[in-house]
Amino acid sequence: MALYLKKELENEATIAVWQITETEQELIELSATPTDEMEEISFIRSESLRKQRLAVRALLNTLFEEKVYLSHHDNGKPYLENNPINISITHTDKYVAVILHDEEDCGIDIESLDRDFSAVEKKALSEEEIDDLENEKRNEQLAIYWCAKEAIFKLLSVYNLNFAEQIEVERFRLRGEGELEATFIDKDEDEEEFELEYITFDRHVLVWVVR
Repeated sequence: MALYLKKELENEATIAVWQITETEQELIELSATPTDEMEEISFIRSESLRKQRLAVRALLNTLFEEKVYLSHHDNGKPYLENNPINISITHTDKYVAVILHDEEDCGIDIESLDRDFSAVEKKALSEEEIDDLENEKRNEQLAIYWCAKEAIFKLLSVYNLNFAEQIEVERFRLRGEGELEATFIDKDEDEEEFELEYITFDRHVLVWVVR
């Protein structure tokens, strides 16, 4: 499928999405993955996860004129060894997505709306957020809550973050795309506000944030 979506945002970030329709061998050829990274991928038992990793590499190849080398900090946050741009990555069985920004930290998360998010309600939402859920669209709302909190978590890269107590997402109206407001409360009870955006497509939801 190659590039499914590329969007330049008003805050000068770029989001890009790749739809995984290729075979693993086709992705290997498209991705031109560096040898050390390819060796690491080869140890992954799940074919779906291997394809997701290869699709990320294929997507990066379409976004950068020069080959970039992907690595991760000790906390799991990705970075490019030979490019100072900030990056966040997310993937499902069907899609991979990235967000890039020259100067600002960023976070992105994608989920399939066919997944059951009922467990999210218990482990990641506050009582106030649960009260805001609507029965008819409950699973879709839970997916957006989860993606929003995951995107902020990826941006912050804070260990042992309590999603229910430390990230509060304001009530929102579920649409095909929209904006979200959220607040992060650190261990000292200092607060930081975030504005996020989301879109839904092909039974998936994509949420991103830039700081």
